[in-house]
Amino acid sequence: MILDDLSNASLYHGLHPSLKEAFDFLEQADLKGLAPGRHAICGERVFAGVDEYQTKKPEAGFWEAHRKHVDVQVVLLGQEWIGAGRVSDMQASPYDAEKDLLKLEGHGDRILMRPGLFAVFFPQDAHMPGLAVDQPEPVKKMVIKIRWDAQDGA
Repeated sequence: MILDDLSNASLYHGLHPSLKEAFDFLEQADLKGLAPGRHAICGERVFAGVDEYQTKKPEAGFWEAHRKHVDVQVVLLGQEWIGAGRVSDMQASPYDAEKDLLKLEGHGDRILMRPGLFAVFFPQDAHMPGLAVDQPEPVKKMVIKIRWDAQDGA
């Protein structure tokens, strides 16, 4: 997992070409003006989803991870806690390959996400997004999905 300020995104360009494409999009896009929905970056290999929602209490969330994609999560408006942990420390449910979703049970830490920060969750990183800081509040968030499995050459 990586947690950093958006102004430092260029430090991570060398990790993977698709990660550079994602960070280039973050630098060039009007983040606050992005409409909810899907935004193409590089076809099905790199794309962004923008969503607006109410944060939830931790008991309403669940741990998840992905095998084929890396998430770059950016809160555009509002703030939320995101649970962060290691997949290897948790109990996994059967993997849903169609949704690229591995639901998990266990414990982890949390990180405070607010505008100006980004978090990158790799396949070994469990996360529980969308958690209320104090009380549920509206959030606008972008999640960039990067194809990261063996078919991508990573």
